Parts: sequence; structure tokens; C-alpha cells
Amino acid sequence: MEKIKLEILGLSPSQSQAGSFALVLGEEYGNRRLPIIIGMFEAQAIAIEIEKIVPNRPMTHDLFKQFAEKFKFTVREIVISDLREGIFFARIVCSDGVRETVVDARPSDAIAIGIRFGVPIFTYEAVLSEAGITTSAADEEDEEQQEVVRSSSRQPRAFGEQLKDMTVDELQKMLDEALGSEEYERAAKIRDEISKRN
Repeated sequence: MEKIKLEILGLSPSQSQAGSFALVLGEEYGNRRLPIIIGMFEAQAIAIEIEKIVPNRPMTHDLFKQFAEKFKFTVREIVISDLREGIFFARIVCSDGVRETVVDARPSDAIAIGIRFGVPIFTYEAVLSEAGITTSAADEEDEEQQEVVRSSSRQPRAFGEQLKDMTVDELQKMLDEALGSEEYERAAKIRDEISKRN
């Protein structure tokens, strides 16, 4: 199965789940985005490495790297391998130079480890087709549509209910607007509602 390379595009606080963050991965040579909701501690572990902040004591993912180095194995790549019932699964591909071993992990932990080793992140077409969002923002939105988006961000619990009352065309316009303003978590919810109707 052919792998698709991803890159980290952003990490932002979740608007609908307190203490959660949206990690946005982007297709390297394409316009699809893969938003994954992760926990606060995993987001911190990723952000610390991206920003090259050195903590006073090693974090768990730093400890994993030190452990790997002591035992002479390395991480070769990270693969977001599956999506089942709305939950992403990942694999850490390791090697000691002779044998290759695959370890199952949560995507947030796998990515936190992967960036410490400076290795590529991949996924499969099936995962990206099911959960990816294509960025093709509309050039213009009328003021009423923009107000719906703004009010939904102020009241995240009612957002899902608002989506149920909209037509597919209205949802597509909202999706384009959310992508245009890089609100990937909202875009993911809109995408899911569109998918339910197809």
C-alpha cells in the first residue's frame, strides 16, 4: 500500500473540548489536511520539540529517545495507519540496522517521538480519503453565513445541532470558509456531517 507523506502544519487549542488540541497534518504535495484531536500533555510534548525548548528534566518522549540510543536502535518513520470508529491508530517503525520492528502507538505519542528523531510522518490513502479535508476555500461568503460560523464558535455545543439543519450546499460553503480561516477542527465536524449524508 502506497504511503502519503504528511507534515505538521499547526497545533491549536480545541474550541469544543476543553483541555484538547487540534493537531493539523498536511499532505506534502497536495491540498488535503488531516486534523487529529489530541490531549494537552501530548500537545505540550509536540510543541516543546517543535519550539526546541529544553525542559529541566527529560519528558517521556525524550526518555524514549535516550533509551533507543543506549540500545542502538532508531526510529525510521511514523505511520498514521488506520482510522476505526473515529479513532486514529499509528505505528512507529524502528530498526537496529539489521531488523525492522513495528510498534503500535497513539498518533500523538508517535508524532512526539517521530519529531525527536527527525523522521517522516506518513499515512495511507484510505485514511486520508476518509478523514482528510480538502482546502478549497470559496472566494466570498455572504455576511449571514459568516455570522453562523462566528456564532457557532461562541457556542461549540450547539454547533453540531446547527449543522443538522443545513443543506449540503450550505455545509459546503461553511466548510470552505472554515478551511479558509484555518479552523480545521470546525472543518472536521462539518466534513463529518457532509459524510453522514453521502
